[in-house]
Amino acid sequence: MQVQGKYDARAFLSEQMTRTQGLKLKRLSDEAYQPAQYDRDLSFAEAARRIQVLEAEIELANSF
Repeated sequence: MQVQGKYDARAFLSEQMTRTQGLKLKRLSDEAYQPAQYDRDLSFAEAARRIQVLEAEIELANSF
C-alpha cells in the first residue's frame, strides 16, 4: 500500500492475520487434518473465516 509514495506499515499490519489467529489456525488445521487451510500470508478477514469454518467442521465431527 502506498501513501504519498511511502509504504503504509500500519495499514499493512492491520490487514494481516494476527499472531494469535495464526497459532489458532495452525492448531485447528492440524486437528482437522486440513494442513492446506493454514497459510502464513492470510489477511485478518480470511484467517477469521477459515478459523470459523474449521471450528464448525471439528464441532460437527465431534458430535458423532
